[in-house]
Amino acid sequence: MMQSSAKPLSVRDTSVRSLTRLVEADAELLSAQLQTLRARAFPPSAQKVLRKFMAGEAAKLIGISDAYLRHLSLEGVIPEAEKNGAGRRLYSLEQIHEIRRHLATSKKGYSPERKEGEALQVIAVTNFKGGSGKTTTAAHLAQYFALRGYRTLAVDLDPQASLSALFGIQPEFDLGPNETLYGAIRYDDQQVPLSQIIQKTYFAGLDIVPGNLELQEFEHDTPRVLAERGRAQDRMFFARVGGALQSVEENYDVVILDCPPSLGYLTLSAVCAARSVLVTIHPQMLDVASMSQFLHMTAGLFDVVERAGGNADYDFFRYVVTRYEPSDGPQGQIVGLLKSLFGERVLTNTLLKSAAISDAGLTKQTLYEVGRENFHRSTYDRAMEALDNVNGEIEDLVKGAWGRPV
Repeated sequence: MMQSSAKPLSVRDTSVRSLTRLVEADAELLSAQLQTLRARAFPPSAQKVLRKFMAGEAAKLIGISDAYLRHLSLEGVIPEAEKNGAGRRLYSLEQIHEIRRHLATSKKGYSPERKEGEALQVIAVTNFKGGSGKTTTAAHLAQYFALRGYRTLAVDLDPQASLSALFGIQPEFDLGPNETLYGAIRYDDQQVPLSQIIQKTYFAGLDIVPGNLELQEFEHDTPRVLAERGRAQDRMFFARVGGALQSVEENYDVVILDCPPSLGYLTLSAVCAARSVLVTIHPQMLDVASMSQFLHMTAGLFDVVERAGGNADYDFFRYVVTRYEPSDGPQGQIVGLLKSLFGERVLTNTLLKSAAISDAGLTKQTLYEVGRENFHRSTYDRAMEALDNVNGEIEDLVKGAWGRPV
């Protein structure tokens, strides 16, 4: 008779650790490696810095000709440009903003900052399916507005904190308790003003409210508070993000909210705080089917919020097609379907799937941060044109909401 080689159930295999300890060890190992990679990429202080802009790039951002920029430089009325080894003028983003402010003293149109009567434009970028390009869209949009002189705030509402990582913040090392939006929307006496949480970035004119796993506490706290207290102000959980942003609205023109890939309390509060909503769509049938469920769930939640007195009015609601490959026939058919169904609610321009954007992301950078010289020029120009077209279309919607000519 054959004897079983199996170990008795009472004998535990000591070579196998608990899943909790295993995952915990892997997380610590990966975090340490990411910290090492960041230190190598941005020595010696491990802080990101933004590149300088060629004179032609700077002039285009300001809205003047290169010749006029050179004339202003010769007159000595603008900051002196740095020169590279080839003698070409280079401007920092701070200098570009300074030039824009100088020109605005005689012609207000050079400054895009909102005027009296123009409401803070809060744009929520959302979808509850991962891989739709949500964070990439939010990051490039925030940087686009900052490059053009808008006072911009990016808010990372995703506990996974991809947006924060893209801006050089490693959540588990760089942030302490109460240093995410959770600190400004929590329910207890440890709540702090949002102004104490906001951080400057290396991108002049662009601040950030970083995120990390602490944000998940809001998802746990809200149902408990609703059940235990039931006070009217606690029931208005969906107004907490909006209330926090209202406390700093005088400092900004545009706020970009990178929502988590879920329809929890954070997302609902963020969307209720927004004046405008962008839903990112990857043009694959599975993603579109998933989005259908997302829209059904969103409509149901908004109905509840509206009945409770929440905000459901928007300046604009648009679908943004992301990671689009024009040569892919099925993708083209899906984009055509979306435009036939939703009309102008689908942005005319699409964000292309691009090796340039992917390659920039390997070093935690966006396409706006890397120079043209780092890529094949046609690849870079094609991706940059697509980005600017999409973001420019959104900028026009913002101007329209403010009643400005487009």
